[in-house]
Amino acid sequence: MKIRKAIIPCGGLGTRFLPATKAIPKEILPVIDTPVLAYIVDEIIAGGIDSIMIILGPGKSAIKDYFTESAKLEKALSGKPELLEVLRSADKKAEIVFGMQKYPRGSGDAVLQAKSFTGNEPFVMANGDDLIVNDVPAVKQLTDAYNDRQAAVVGVQKVERSEACKYGIIDPTEIIGKTVLCSSIVEKPQGEPPSLYAALGRYVLTPEVYDYIESLPKNCREIGLTDAVNRMMKNGEAYAYEFDGRRYDMGDKFGALTATVDFALKRPDLKDKFKKYLLSVLGDEN
Repeated sequence: MKIRKAIIPCGGLGTRFLPATKAIPKEILPVIDTPVLAYIVDEIIAGGIDSIMIILGPGKSAIKDYFTESAKLEKALSGKPELLEVLRSADKKAEIVFGMQKYPRGSGDAVLQAKSFTGNEPFVMANGDDLIVNDVPAVKQLTDAYNDRQAAVVGVQKVERSEACKYGIIDPTEIIGKTVLCSSIVEKPQGEPPSLYAALGRYVLTPEVYDYIESLPKNCREIGLTDAVNRMMKNGEAYAYEFDGRRYDMGDKFGALTATVDFALKRPDLKDKFKKYLLSVLGDEN
């Protein structure tokens, strides 16, 4: 079955970027002049998806504004075709709809809000603050992996041992090329991690995930997607795939800074001037 749909949960509070995120959702903080979320939507579309649900939380209406046409602004820019073209580039070649997570009850609860949208189909999930850059979109790599095994797929990459405590870490049973068969996923291990394969914000999920989420204890403050995926792995219904690509954690200040530098050095209109500036700054420090 061709995977046609994707969801992007954007309900997090963005506390690591306060005070900016008091007014601006972290998902639309810019990398130079384009919101993080716009790059993620582009990746999903390039991966062959034609229908996307962005799941908002309270205070995230600016995300909806960005992906909604503005007749008033277009009229104001009617005499400036170069700016009008930039504005219209935000209009995507996919259907984009919006869901709402009324309370910040965790990633599993956010996914539940898409149940009627995805229906009885497998679907992509992409975190709204994980920016991944590669010639072959990470989404495409994971949907191809799903087609090989017809099971839920967790996108992983290896991280430094000192960083493993920040992620969901896969406990592998067999590694076949980039496919990582596994028995479980351990959320933010505090001791020795079972491996260095970390879940990094890209998934292909099957409709069964909703049953697993709904079966989790209801007395928890947060409903974690990792808990549901862990149960799927134990039942042989999910595995991991090591995707290629440069990943930036855009919920982290250092991740956002490195993305801005890397993107600027690749932009034809900025790279020479910016590189000269960086060299001058580094020269002054020496």
